[in-house]
Amino acid sequence: MVSAELDRERDYVAKLYERLDELRADAQRQLARVHSQDVGGNHQSRSERDAFARVFEDRIVQLNDVDERLAFGRLEIAARESDADGDADADSDVENDSTGDSAYRYIGRIGLRDENLKPILLDWRVPQAGPFYQATAATPMGIRSRRHLLSKGRRIVKIEDEIFDSSELSAEEASSLQGEGALMASLSTQRTGRMHDIVATIQAEQDRIIRSPLQGVLVVQGGPGTGKTAVALHRAAYLLYSYRDRLKSSGVLVVGPSRAFLQYIEAVLPSLGESGVVLASVGQLYPGVEATLEDLPEVAKVKGETGMAALIERAVRSRQRVPAESQVVDVNGEQLTVEPSVIAAAMNRAHESRKPYNEARVIFVKAALAELTRLLAAQLRAHGNTVDEDDYGWLREDLRQSYDIRVVLNTAWIPLSPQKLLQDLYARPQWLAELTPTWEPAKRALLRRDREAPFTVSDIALLDEAAEHLGEHNERSAALDRETKQQRKRDIQNAEQAIKNMDVEGIVRAEDLADTFAEQASRGTTAERAAADRTWTYGHIVVDEAQELSPMQWRLLRRRGPLRSFTIVGDIAQASAAASANSWREAVAPLVGRSRQGDGWRLEELTVNYRTPSQIADAAQQFAEEQGLPVTRSTSVRESEWPITTVRASGVSDEALNRAVLDAVTADREIDPVGTVGVIVVPAALSATFEFLSAELPGEVGLGAVGLTRSVAVMTPQEAKGLEFDSVVIVDRQRIVAEIPRGASALYVSMTRPTQRLTFVEPAPGALTA
Repeated sequence: MVSAELDRERDYVAKLYERLDELRADAQRQLARVHSQDVGGNHQSRSERDAFARVFEDRIVQLNDVDERLAFGRLEIAARESDADGDADADSDVENDSTGDSAYRYIGRIGLRDENLKPILLDWRVPQAGPFYQATAATPMGIRSRRHLLSKGRRIVKIEDEIFDSSELSAEEASSLQGEGALMASLSTQRTGRMHDIVATIQAEQDRIIRSPLQGVLVVQGGPGTGKTAVALHRAAYLLYSYRDRLKSSGVLVVGPSRAFLQYIEAVLPSLGESGVVLASVGQLYPGVEATLEDLPEVAKVKGETGMAALIERAVRSRQRVPAESQVVDVNGEQLTVEPSVIAAAMNRAHESRKPYNEARVIFVKAALAELTRLLAAQLRAHGNTVDEDDYGWLREDLRQSYDIRVVLNTAWIPLSPQKLLQDLYARPQWLAELTPTWEPAKRALLRRDREAPFTVSDIALLDEAAEHLGEHNERSAALDRETKQQRKRDIQNAEQAIKNMDVEGIVRAEDLADTFAEQASRGTTAERAAADRTWTYGHIVVDEAQELSPMQWRLLRRRGPLRSFTIVGDIAQASAAASANSWREAVAPLVGRSRQGDGWRLEELTVNYRTPSQIADAAQQFAEEQGLPVTRSTSVRESEWPITTVRASGVSDEALNRAVLDAVTADREIDPVGTVGVIVVPAALSATFEFLSAELPGEVGLGAVGLTRSVAVMTPQEAKGLEFDSVVIVDRQRIVAEIPRGASALYVSMTRPTQRLTFVEPAPGALTA
């Protein structure tokens, strides 16, 4: 019976792939047709052609990305539920091989229809697919059985069944169908240095969170291995599907703790059919600057305090100064006296506009030039010259071109970039002291650095804060906004006509085609334009490892998501950054104020550990509780056959310790020659450990983010956040706790990275560890 069922599923999935190939071939034909058009030099025609090409190119990419494990599940619906589904939305309902007793629904990465537009595969995100993740024996949701389809390439290699209504099963059927294999097979799969989606094995508590409504701030707390990151990414894919019209133009931002983390997760969303999401580390959230360097903990703590916002505001205001005395300037040989009152009046006029610094400066310059023009005209008349109103334009231009006038106006109110403001703040200790009279000198000294020093990750939020006060110098912005709205209307009208001309009605939506007109005009996708525009506001923001963010970084994200639509995932017990919060209420305060849970934000908890074997998870949780960390207790679903081991160095030298690390890695490679190994060390020992292992294991060892492409990755506890390896080797636990801020959290994070094995490498007794 099992063999016959397996053959049956193979035949059905083969038909799904045939349909996928047909759709891909059709999109390729349409693309070739578009490219073959001769549109000559007509700009509108070229735009339409390029827009159509973009639509078909995106479709081809999507169909390619979902090829692996296209279909992964099947629901068998009881007859009464099948009858009730007769009025269901045709876009979401799939009924195949209907019998008098049941109907089947196949679940996959995307939805597919046959040539008659009959649904043959359900997208996992539609409501009718929900029972695949949510049904239980106690609450079957009208489902008779749930089948997992395990595949290799395009071929189904195994089926796993869970029966909810066993009343009609024969003894043979009941004994042959089991349902835990799909999840356990996924958990025991070797890691590759890239995160894979969990769409085929999402569990009920995860699914409930993934399908939560778009609105509001959702915090997902969970210990290591509970699938927080996977839930966050699948939620992003779900929201993009379910709220397509609301999110397509504004986009979704996914923020991770590091470039290594982004490299680890970058393939997940495309595999779920979504490629328009902006992925960014905290150091990439200010366009034009990519920060990778971390400040010393004590410096990062100062930069992360909310008081830095007030400091930056004072710094901006201090760059507007009324001169203390009159100034005599030369305007084409005419000596003109500029009184402080003229500058002060122009400043007041600018301040009344309540515009940001650089935009208000435009008003200041216009007001000052207008008054100086009047004064210059009066002075020329007093000298016997004839000056009428028609001459005012020439006089104003003379003033504008005068070197002396430019010096006066720039000295009073100089144009500023966020970069220059921050560089000046750090490099001019006297100015910083004037702005922070209540600070201790030691605190000011933490910010001191040369003007040429690169910006750090902590600086990104400060640059964004400065940009908010400074604004941009763009007198045409309002006119451009009006023109953009008008152009959108014209694009939709042109798209409707172009669809008729191309005879693709029903295949391409006018709104989608109009979006590509805009993308062609700006030379980028929505995601690319969003990433390049500091003022872009996203429809939803996902923040992973959110416990690490400082208050200033939360202020930045609030500006990126003014609708307060957030999915925030993390584990307070893993907080290791100097400016991290001690509770979720404290962490989300910059978004919703210090409101209680349920008033402005809601908390969900993940309590099942899918990654970490029980013996490792129990040891990590015991350590965390001994250190007083606020651990969320979780239960591991499996054990590993390997106990936690300790390797001790044979001598007190650094070389002896590195030799012990090599022994631990070599022993692990003998157990699993193709699995991944994470070697976690303190930052001070990172380079030496990497160089030693690289010399001994040429071609196998990588450093940091690059390490994810190698079988052995050497990194710090901070870099390891959110990642997972088949095996982890932790070097010198005592040194990690002693040298890293919140060292206990850092060690807890490190202990929970492995999916199979954990090894501690310790120095010899009597060795120096700091």
